[in-house]
Amino acid sequence: MPLHPQAEAVRARRAAAGTPPLYTRTLAEARAADLADLRAATGAGEPVHRVEESTVEGPGGPLALRRYRPAPRPQDAPPGPALLYLYGGGWVLGSLETGDPVCRALANATGADVFAVGYRHAPEHRFPAALHDCWAALDRIARQAPQWGLDPARIAVGGDSAGGNLAAALTLLARERGGPAILHQLLVYPNTDHRVPADGEADPALFNRHSVAWYWSHYLADPADGANPLASPLRAPSLAGLPPATVITAEYDPLREEGEEYAEALRAAGVPVELRRYHGMPHGFFAMPGLLDDGRRAQLFAAERLVAAYRTGAAEGAR
Repeated sequence: MPLHPQAEAVRARRAAAGTPPLYTRTLAEARAADLADLRAATGAGEPVHRVEESTVEGPGGPLALRRYRPAPRPQDAPPGPALLYLYGGGWVLGSLETGDPVCRALANATGADVFAVGYRHAPEHRFPAALHDCWAALDRIARQAPQWGLDPARIAVGGDSAGGNLAAALTLLARERGGPAILHQLLVYPNTDHRVPADGEADPALFNRHSVAWYWSHYLADPADGANPLASPLRAPSLAGLPPATVITAEYDPLREEGEEYAEALRAAGVPVELRRYHGMPHGFFAMPGLLDDGRRAQLFAAERLVAAYRTGAAEGAR
C-alpha cells in the first residue's frame, strides 16, 4: 500500500522545509536534530508515578540508569516485572531523553518498571562498547531486583532500531553466559544483519539505505566485525533457546526485510514469535504516536505482548 496519509504528511513537511538528512550533517548537528525531531513528534511524554535516576558501573565507567515506576507498589505486593528498554539512534544518536516518551508509555501500559541506560555511542566508542554497557545494566537489574521489589524471573528486554539490535544481542550474550534469565524480547524494526542490502528508493525525507550505511560505518571499527553475531544477530549459528519474541516492522523501512527474516529465523529455531508489520509506516513510527496513530497502536500491541509474557512468567513461578 502507499505511504499512510499521516506519514506522507510528515514526509511532505520535511521535504518542504528542505531539512537535510541526518547522514549529511556533522555528528553534533545530527544529534541535536534527532532530539528536536523526536520531541516534536512525541511531546513531553506521559506522566508516571516516579522517575528515579541512578548510575551503574559499566566497563568504561559509570553509566546513567533511569527507572520509570508506573504506580506505587504496596509493601506486601508480590514482586513486579521489569523491562530494560534500549533507545534507538543507530548506535550514534539517541539518548535517555529521546527514549523517554516510549519508556513512559510502556511503563504505564504494562505496569512494569521500565529501565533505560545511557550507553556509550559510536564513533567515539565502537562495537561492542554499547552492548557491554547494556549488559552491565541488565546484570545490575537482575541482581538488584529483589531489593527493588522486582521479580528477577520476569525481566524483559526491548528496543527500537539499534536498540532492538542491542536487545537481540543481549539475549545471545545471556544464553552464552548462562543468564541473567530474560523472559521476553521486544524488537522494534531491529538491525539484525550488516550484510543485508538496503534496496529501494532513498527518499532523503525518510530513513533510507544511506542512513543505514552511515550508522553502520560509525558503529563498526572494521566492516569484518559485522560478521559477529553480537553485531548481526541474524548471523548467529543457532537461535535455539532464546526468549520468546515480539517483532514489529514497518512497510517503508529499509530494515523491514532483515527484521522479518530474524523473526522467521527465530521461529525456525523453535522460539515462539509474534511478528507484526505496520503497513504504510516508515522507520521511526513507533516513537511518533503524537503524529502517527499507528505509533500508538504499535506501542499498545507491544505492551499487550509484554503483559501476556509477564502473566505467563508469574503463573510458571507460582507452580
